[in-house]
Amino acid sequence: MRKEERQPLLPNSEPVNDTYDKRVLPRPDVRASPDNVVLHLPGGPVDSSSTLEPKIDGRVEGSNVGGVGGSVASVCPDNGSNYDPLLDRDLQHPTSNLDTMIHLLKGNIGTGILAMPDAFRNAGLVVGTLGTLLMGVICTHCMHMLVRCSHELCRRTKVPSLGFSEVVEASFATGPSFIERYSRPAKILVNIFLCITQLGFCCVYFVFVAVNLQYVLSHYCSLNLDTYQYLLMLLVPMVLLNWVKNLKYLTPVSLFAALVTVIGLGITFFYMLQDLPRTSSVRKFAPWKQLPLFFGTVIYAFEGIGVVLPLENNMKNPQDFGGWTGVLNTGMAIVAVLYTSVGFFGYLKYGEKVKLGSITLNLPENDLLAQSVRLMMAVAIFLSYGLQFYVPMGIIWPIVQPYLQSERAKFLGEYILRTVLVTFTLCLAIAIPNLGAVISLVGALSSSTLALIFPPLIEIITFSHDLGRYKWILWKDIAIMCFGLCGFGFGTYVSLENILSPQE
Repeated sequence: MRKEERQPLLPNSEPVNDTYDKRVLPRPDVRASPDNVVLHLPGGPVDSSSTLEPKIDGRVEGSNVGGVGGSVASVCPDNGSNYDPLLDRDLQHPTSNLDTMIHLLKGNIGTGILAMPDAFRNAGLVVGTLGTLLMGVICTHCMHMLVRCSHELCRRTKVPSLGFSEVVEASFATGPSFIERYSRPAKILVNIFLCITQLGFCCVYFVFVAVNLQYVLSHYCSLNLDTYQYLLMLLVPMVLLNWVKNLKYLTPVSLFAALVTVIGLGITFFYMLQDLPRTSSVRKFAPWKQLPLFFGTVIYAFEGIGVVLPLENNMKNPQDFGGWTGVLNTGMAIVAVLYTSVGFFGYLKYGEKVKLGSITLNLPENDLLAQSVRLMMAVAIFLSYGLQFYVPMGIIWPIVQPYLQSERAKFLGEYILRTVLVTFTLCLAIAIPNLGAVISLVGALSSSTLALIFPPLIEIITFSHDLGRYKWILWKDIAIMCFGLCGFGFGTYVSLENILSPQE
């Protein structure tokens, strides 16, 4: 018999709404997909259009229902104790541990790292250092929870692997009977937050590119233009970039963007580590009212939970992903140390004068090397926009496509939808040109939900029959959810307040 196989997370062609069967389509190849170059890529568009439907023997096969409306009607409650999903994965091009580590680092390191000094300004040197490391531990633990739940749900539904929204759907469908009816709304809700997160990233990218170009061109070309004028100038090239539907054509430019990002970070460290003042020159503790902004920025930076399942699903040795010295812990330790270092030294170097949203804005204006960093980072983020945009497009397009009858209508409709969504992110960027506030808002509003609220909720539902002695798993997960909800509420409120009444 043929083994069950998953549809690629991000195929090398535009998303379609054709019915598929998980048993016959190849598993995703991370090395051949844009996952290996995209920043903050959460899950994939196939999560929005796939669903799990039971067969009589308890195996689960996929079918498409045209959008985010996929549901699990009633998956067989068999715990699948004799089924091992790790042994049932037939991968054409599995990734090594090193490959997976590199992809994990790329998925967590993006524009958020450049905003870490601003985050430390809102927390103070001591709180910022300890808080960033603590957030790293919590986010990493939530990633472990998601992987553990995925393995358990794969055994129950007898499929080799599941995506983020599929894990949420399957947990509700196989959980206590009174929540089974909410499996479909839960999956829709996850996809909504995925769209919010990715469109928020696209908005941040717009502002980031415009602000950095403004600094460079105003210095060398004496152009006295406002930020929104630079945003308008970016619209046409950004639309043209996102008319590219086949992601394989974006892979080379994305690799180039990743290389430029590494070089830019190296030069940024070179400037930050020169002539550092004493630690007594900056605040150790910031006012409490600024902590929600710190939370939003840090959780935005750590929001790589969406790439965890695709990477683990495509490993040659998935058993090496977890564990104290596994790929996940090692990679996230590097990320946490890197974020803490940028935040610590960036804030120590520039103190309260650190610019909102990006440390590149603090680099010397009269230094050609510093200006080249701004230009390099602007180009890198511009080229990365298309890959971030692919996820919401892959979720929304299957919903719109059934309403278009002719092939010509579908052809034009997709281009129109792409143009509308890019223009929508531009309008958001023009409405909120405050880069730091946008990053904090996106982090508090959507990233906290995906990274801190859904994983513990999934674990509670999935293992409701065994929550440990004294139900310690339940209390631990409730504590994490409360932390995420507080960050969601206060972070969103303070970020919106900062947007409406900006303060330097």
